[in-house]
Amino acid sequence: MTDFISFPFYDLFHENGHVPEIRKKLPALLTGVSRSILEIGAGTGLITTSLADWTPAEVFALEPSAGMRAILLSRLTGRPELLDRVTVLPCDALSVNLAEPVEAMVMINVMYALEPDYRRRLWPVLAGQLEPGGLLVFTWRPGGAPAPRPLQEVESRQVGRHTYSVSVEILESNEEASRARYVYRITEGGTVISEEEIDGYAHRPTWETIEAELTGAGFVQQADAPDGLLAWRLG
Repeated sequence: MTDFISFPFYDLFHENGHVPEIRKKLPALLTGVSRSILEIGAGTGLITTSLADWTPAEVFALEPSAGMRAILLSRLTGRPELLDRVTVLPCDALSVNLAEPVEAMVMINVMYALEPDYRRRLWPVLAGQLEPGGLLVFTWRPGGAPAPRPLQEVESRQVGRHTYSVSVEILESNEEASRARYVYRITEGGTVISEEEIDGYAHRPTWETIEAELTGAGFVQQADAPDGLLAWRLG
């Protein structure tokens, strides 16, 4: 599967990217959450363990990718005190079916992967798994899809003698979606040790689209979310 290409780079770049900022901004929104949290798209667990550190809540970490789940479970193994409080769900988000509604839902850097039809079907499913007045938090930035641009390096990190880098070319773009080519490269000095590519779509819906979809699913926006995050309550 092509998504395995990015796995060696995932934690390297996310820990050096959006994750530290999320760890600063998200805890205040979860104040008072004590019973249960559903994390949609838990990935390798970079935020999952933080959710368990910030709150006493039981955490349901939903991640459909087997490769991502393997890393997530390995991370949890290193935190044995969390093993009785974090449940890893191997299903797709549209299939989630918890024994009882949760207090809060968190979705970090997942929106870009959701095709419009999937996203529209997802909100009512999440509403059905969230208690009345429950919190839905997710990352979102205005501006729509990026314009086409040539291949350029966007991230690079050193690990021992090797340099791990990712370059991105935006091939085409419309109001919401863009198609991009991602080049993952490992080098030592001037020698390329490994180079692999992924070609895929990303989605950045406009504010008007998000507002209409969430309102239609019964959510009400919460006004005090920090920049880069949106917070909604199930009305």
